[in-house]
Amino acid sequence: MNLYASLLLSALLNFNACSDSVVKNDTILSLSDKNATQQTVNLYQKLGQLTQKGILFGHQDDLAYGVNWRYEKGRSDVNEVVGDYPAVYGWDIAGIENDKSVNIDGVPFDKMKSYITESNARGGINTISWHFDNPESGKNAWDNQENSLKTILPDEKNHKKFTSWLDKSAVFFLSLKDKNGKNIPILFRPFHELTGNWFWWGKGKCEPEDFKRAWKFTKDYLQKKGVHNLIYVYNTADFKTKEEFLEYYPGDNYADILSFDKYQYKDPTKDNSFVEDCQKQFKIMNEVAQEKDKLMAFAETGYEQIPYANWWTDTLLKAIGDYRISYVLVWRNHGFNEHMNPPHMHYYAPYTGQKSAADFVRFYQLPQTLFEKDIQ
Repeated sequence: MNLYASLLLSALLNFNACSDSVVKNDTILSLSDKNATQQTVNLYQKLGQLTQKGILFGHQDDLAYGVNWRYEKGRSDVNEVVGDYPAVYGWDIAGIENDKSVNIDGVPFDKMKSYITESNARGGINTISWHFDNPESGKNAWDNQENSLKTILPDEKNHKKFTSWLDKSAVFFLSLKDKNGKNIPILFRPFHELTGNWFWWGKGKCEPEDFKRAWKFTKDYLQKKGVHNLIYVYNTADFKTKEEFLEYYPGDNYADILSFDKYQYKDPTKDNSFVEDCQKQFKIMNEVAQEKDKLMAFAETGYEQIPYANWWTDTLLKAIGDYRISYVLVWRNHGFNEHMNPPHMHYYAPYTGQKSAADFVRFYQLPQTLFEKDIQ
């Protein structure tokens, strides 16, 4: 890069905060919500700039509970291992559609608000998914009967019900405020893992055009309700081709970050398919991201109970490779889960004394991994 180009890039990176654009690899990216709050624009700019520095580490429900504890102020399994909090905090608002006081994992919504406010005040970033119930059957998100999604579209039988759900989510999103009364920006990941067939909105359970209409309606409706503190994350499960990744894509004006979810299930010392498959998917997603000028993320991943001691530096980092992604988030530390079949320990980040804790410290110390202190 010559001196002029370098100076130009530097100027753009420090561009007037009233812009809704951000620079990534010398390209100006545009936030899909043209009426986004200043704080949301600032976060989007920050995410774009941080991809040049490293990968943000995230953990689901990090402040709410961990292995053998729940709702203890200031606690975090991640913090107790490395002395720092995650840079990204994941939450889910399933249950809000039915006026429940707690979400799908038992986290009270009032506590969730408090955790989001607390982490935001420290410079942390929050992302929200929504395992909303099947609107047709009234059962949970995994009740994946076909064509349920079509029923939420305008003029269909469950459209009014769905808009009432969006009304409730809008109230929640708008209630997230910082100490100055400004809306806290959120990375919103609706209809996630959409190329999987396990949710009622997933591939094979609805037509691509119906899915696109549902996504567009969701974004447009929330904006009509005055919700302008969301950065929209398009999220798939596995895919093998560019066409498959984009089959349900709602359009460049309806998504800001591209991502996929993928978990490890096999011993990495005997099976390298997790790394190989992630690399193939990142290659495809990176091509799309470059074409569409979008940021990328590894929105959910992990290895339950982390039985391989060097998983963080020897497997996860290899799975990501050299691709510049904004963040990687591992799933929650529930501890012993009696509702699973069979009941067993369910966690994805190390806790003090856990087998991979020493390697997680090495992972934390790498210059390319970014935790909360790195982004303040």
